[in-house]
Amino acid sequence: MPTSDHPPLVVMMGVSGSGKTTVGAALAQRLRVPFADADDFHPPENIAKMSAGVPLTDDDREPWLRTIAAWLHEHRAVGGVVSCSALKRSYRDLLRGQATQTVFIHLHGDRDVLAERVAGRPGHFMPAALIDSQFATLEPLEADERGQALDVASPVDDLVEQSLQILATKGGSLV
Repeated sequence: MPTSDHPPLVVMMGVSGSGKTTVGAALAQRLRVPFADADDFHPPENIAKMSAGVPLTDDDREPWLRTIAAWLHEHRAVGGVVSCSALKRSYRDLLRGQATQTVFIHLHGDRDVLAERVAGRPGHFMPAALIDSQFATLEPLEADERGQALDVASPVDDLVEQSLQILATKGGSLV
């Protein structure tokens, strides 16, 4: 558990295929807090663009990010975990704007491994062709952001344990 007085608010971040939903749902279960998948918050227009292989712009992402930020704000008192790409610092700033205790767990890995994972997901709107645009957009966590990067080469249970350790040590402090 975090060392702060607040329940944990966690954003599992990273490019598509990094395991945000899988690890985030498992972490939420361990913490006994609600889980949300940011993909479920995308408006139909965003899904249509991504399905067509068109990367989203910052203007496309802003309303989506504001909706996720509102979810984090609504869960400040009980805690929660949300999976969200949160690729840019400005996106993360928006997400933590009303929930300052938010901790970011950046799931990162090899581009080819992640592209293979995305290509193997049946029925998902995010095509593997957009992986490169996500890597190009990705801004790693900065020293003044709460959180840490984890390598997705580890098993899910290990990533959950590592996430719990990050929350215990960094939940109430900066990186």
